[in-house]
Amino acid sequence: MKRLALFSALMGQVAPARAATDLPTDPLGSPMWTYHAERLFAGARVVFDAQVGLAIPGIAENQRVFPVMVDARAVPDVTRLLIFADLNPIPLAIDYRPLAARSFLATRIKLDQRTPVRAAVQTRDGTWHVAGQWIDAAGGGCSAPPVSRVKGDWAEHLGEMRGQTWAEGEDTRLRLTLRHPMDTGLVENIPAYNLETLRVLGEDGRERAHVAVSGAVAEDPAFTLLLAGREARYRVIARDTSGREFEARIEGPTP
Repeated sequence: MKRLALFSALMGQVAPARAATDLPTDPLGSPMWTYHAERLFAGARVVFDAQVGLAIPGIAENQRVFPVMVDARAVPDVTRLLIFADLNPIPLAIDYRPLAARSFLATRIKLDQRTPVRAAVQTRDGTWHVAGQWIDAAGGGCSAPPVSRVKGDWAEHLGEMRGQTWAEGEDTRLRLTLRHPMDTGLVENIPAYNLETLRVLGEDGRERAHVAVSGAVAEDPAFTLLLAGREARYRVIARDTSGREFEARIEGPTP
């Protein structure tokens, strides 16, 4: 019942606004495609697009830490990027807005069973471009306690953040990690507690990237972003579901 309630709460944030017949046929044949598409894409045009690069292993060797890389730079005018897994109890892992950044994101998520993993990007005209792949997983990634909970040292390192930047052409590749248990609420006697937002600000204080994060992201989250241009330093602010904020300043790439 707890798992069903969390699933319904997350997916109920977006009300369905289209008939199922308006959606393209899912090439993966997922039983949950229509359900998720109606709620996540809210009546917008949807196309399956090979230009959305989704790099993921075919098998989840560790269902608690499954790497996902989305590179949609071949799609013009991307304003939003989603990562979701159809059959996870918490389907939506990432909702990314590349404000002054490229449509590229790498992270790690949890998988609870064999499922399609998908990337979807929205362009300025409102169209959603979708790619996906079935992944074999043993299960339990969302319903097993985090390693730091088992060891009991999570509070000692909560919010510790590390980051580094590299020049990539005229842009900046930012890689950062943050210590957090990322509790899903699906483990008995451990309530949901996860990172909620991650914001990257430039030297002028304006946001360059905004990532909304759910409990489906792996423990001790890691993110790689590609920021437009280069700056001397960046400010990263993370906030979790208890209202705690964690902040770091990261030097830009060496000229």
